[in-house]
Amino acid sequence: MHTILVVDDDAHIRDVIRFALEQTGMRVAEAGDGAEALEQFRSAGPDLVILDILMPEMDGLEVCRQLRKHADTPIVFLTSRDDEIDRVIGLEIGGDDYVVKPFSPRELVARVNAILRRLKKGGSPVESVSGKPLGRGLVALDVQSHVATWDGEDVPLTAMEFSLLQAMLRHPTKAFTRDELMDRVYDQGVAVSDRTIDSHVRGVRAKFAALGGGHVIETVHGVGYKLGTCR
Repeated sequence: MHTILVVDDDAHIRDVIRFALEQTGMRVAEAGDGAEALEQFRSAGPDLVILDILMPEMDGLEVCRQLRKHADTPIVFLTSRDDEIDRVIGLEIGGDDYVVKPFSPRELVARVNAILRRLKKGGSPVESVSGKPLGRGLVALDVQSHVATWDGEDVPLTAMEFSLLQAMLRHPTKAFTRDELMDRVYDQGVAVSDRTIDSHVRGVRAKFAALGGGHVIETVHGVGYKLGTCR
């Protein structure tokens, strides 16, 4: 049974989300502000966090920054503003997905399940023909432990970033369209925008670049993206 931490300053929204998640057999912990969210995260040990962006005092983006200092737990952002800036910033600092208010509880649950299923799939060993971890150049993915490395150093990828890079490593010469990457990263029936995939790609690039890694994902103009030389 998965535990989901729901963080929103609106008690009604928390109630709606709690009901939808509990109907699928999940446990729910709640927080009404950022400080309480950090406390609940430490005590509840959730498998995923649903996090409102616009909250008083400590907003959702700051909560995400604090969590990402010591945890890679998946985060789904909620935002009441249909604003690409919020979405891109949220994904680039470590969010895995976002949902715009007002939202369908069914859609939110579908997105949560999609991320959790990706994590579960990542728990089964997937190795190359040689029996070594999936990799190319200085990049390696240990799919069993869900760990990405650059030249032996751990890279803190989110669940969706890990899935995206895993898809590319499985087909190292393929140029993927954004739609193809969406199909591999998200379950069918979960609608996301091109901008979401672009944000995940930027996140992967930035995290490897911070460790001196370059050319991990290349842009194929007019098509989408492909795996780089990873050196």
